[in-house]
Amino acid sequence: MSLLANLNPEQLAAVTLPNQSALILAGAGSGKTRVLTTRIAWLIQTGNVSPAGVLAVTFTNKAAKEMLTRISAMLPVSTRGMWVGTFHGLCNRLLRAHYRDAGLPQLFQILDSADQLSLVKRVLKSMNVDEDRFPPKQVQHFINGNKEEGRRASKADAFDEFGRRLCEIYAAYDEQCQREGVVDFAELLLRSFELLSKNEILREHYQGRFRHVLVDEFQDTNRLQYRWLKLLTGPGSVIFAVGDDDQSIYAFRGANVGNMADFERDFHVDNVIRLEQNYRSHGNILDAANALISNNRKRLGKNLWTSEGHGEPLRIYEAQTDGYEAHWLAEEVQALNRDGLARHEIGVLYRSNAQSRILEHALFSAGIPYRVYGGLRFFERMEIKHALAYLRLIASSEDDSAFLRVVNFPVRGIGARSLEALQDAARTGGTSLFNAVPKLAGKAGNALGAFAALIAALRKETEGLALPEIVEHMLAKSGLLAYFQAEKDGADRLENLQELVNAAATFVQEQDDAQDLASFLAHAALEAGEHQAGEGSDALQLMTVHSAKGLEFQAVFVTGLEEGLFPHEQSRNEDDGLEEERRLMYVAITRARARLYLSFSQNRMLHGQTRYNVASRFLDEIPVGLVKWLTPRMGSMPLPGPVLASARDVAKPAPRATPAGWRIGQNVVHAKFGQGVIVDAEGQGPDARLQINFGRQGMKWLALEYAKLSAA
Repeated sequence: MSLLANLNPEQLAAVTLPNQSALILAGAGSGKTRVLTTRIAWLIQTGNVSPAGVLAVTFTNKAAKEMLTRISAMLPVSTRGMWVGTFHGLCNRLLRAHYRDAGLPQLFQILDSADQLSLVKRVLKSMNVDEDRFPPKQVQHFINGNKEEGRRASKADAFDEFGRRLCEIYAAYDEQCQREGVVDFAELLLRSFELLSKNEILREHYQGRFRHVLVDEFQDTNRLQYRWLKLLTGPGSVIFAVGDDDQSIYAFRGANVGNMADFERDFHVDNVIRLEQNYRSHGNILDAANALISNNRKRLGKNLWTSEGHGEPLRIYEAQTDGYEAHWLAEEVQALNRDGLARHEIGVLYRSNAQSRILEHALFSAGIPYRVYGGLRFFERMEIKHALAYLRLIASSEDDSAFLRVVNFPVRGIGARSLEALQDAARTGGTSLFNAVPKLAGKAGNALGAFAALIAALRKETEGLALPEIVEHMLAKSGLLAYFQAEKDGADRLENLQELVNAAATFVQEQDDAQDLASFLAHAALEAGEHQAGEGSDALQLMTVHSAKGLEFQAVFVTGLEEGLFPHEQSRNEDDGLEEERRLMYVAITRARARLYLSFSQNRMLHGQTRYNVASRFLDEIPVGLVKWLTPRMGSMPLPGPVLASARDVAKPAPRATPAGWRIGQNVVHAKFGQGVIVDAEGQGPDARLQINFGRQGMKWLALEYAKLSAA
């Protein structure tokens, strides 16, 4: 069967582009992964490039593995020589191959976010820095932010004494990392970039090798990632960049949607191909997404369409409180499930993690199984991090972060004072904590000495063992298995530790070359943060909209669509803030295949306070002909319970009248608060009052007898 069979005209044009750089604007559900993988297979099949001459970059290990699997299915060639992976994974591969040129030890270790924070705290303590003035997480953010911009401590901005002190901490942190032979995630990319920048021979080698560079999710690249890509492309190289500026929602992580426009200019891109045919959603959903995103001015522009028909209208539900909203959602999920839709085919999305509590409460009360997507990942679980720390110490006793994590776990009677004395000895001697152990005497020295002897014994006993056997031996001898066996609720943790042995065995099976402990530890660090969904029950999927990127469901609920929540109130204070919020809403809408629910509540308990809300502006940006209101808009809400079922599918009514002739939705003017909109009313006669949204002045309940309102 031909590689090019069943491609639509735009997909075919993208796959068979001549050897020149191109930008593929791939809309949601338009088959971008198919285009990317088919492009690679076509290049290899037609002799444009060998497998070893391909560099393909994506943002998750899961996506990279899927690309390799698809390519293998299309071509009878080995993919092992291909460089397909994440930015961090490929940089790790480059640095492992050229560790001497990069100034790193051969067995350098990778710090995850938690271990990096631990190291930052140790640096602050060694410098006698007040953590109240310099919070460790803020320092960590400062370091990572500068690294992602390509700036070392000497180049970081320091406009005042506070900034200069941050730069000093950053420099001391880098020195400590170098002493311990460890790198954080941001360092992988920065060190790789510096290596290619300074080493002309190495740079020219890789530029000559990688004639075709393909990048997935290009809209999510940050500035340093883009500069790294430019370094890897020589005069004979071309970049095939696939992305969607309308789905750029990671500015808080450093993503720079402007890279797409820069790419067009820097690489003289003549080919911009738009993949607009959507294979996921019905027409009304796509029309709503197109209408919404058209309000963004800073976009390259495209219009999604489908040949699958209009489908059902979008359903909008207005609740009196967030409790009513959650109860309605639970009722609707049960109705969908009774009608034959599996719960795992239903996604519940929200803007902020704090919104999930009341939803979870309603689902629990209704007996509906649910799963919060994005909980603790396998390699982030406490028992796994302890096991990995032991393995890291077996690989390198210089790893102080790993030493501190397990020196007293399981408990060995090593207290804070003993560790302070050990750290002082290590600083004085300019050595690692492990090597400073012999300098301590007395009870503390004996306890620490026993731990050091355990690590030395583990290192000796595991020499020559296969990787899974190393893990198994460590678990038995470290005391981890015995500890969790004695725990009342330790059964799940024991299963996870046994799964770590399976992970090591799988790693050996999948790797053709690097099967040593250091490579496995690097793999574990890179895998940390990847979602691994639990197996088992048919469960409703709850998640933030950010977490939903890349997923799709038969039915989707987007909850909490209120001004100040979605769009988030912080968006008002940020450049491009509102446009990014609108892109986030666009992502939420395009997760749905057949049915989409949009809901909001008039008041909501959030962060311990009751918030009085008006509907999100995004609801007004969806054409009225595409939606169906399930409740009377801005009217009195039915109480939760069986009544809600009969309230389903109620047509949107005319604005409800209120006492004294005022109408819900009417514009009014108040002498003190200015212009506002009537959003609710209650009471009769002298007890009547109106709820009015005065914009920046907030939501006010005013007694009608004294309000002194005039029509706007």
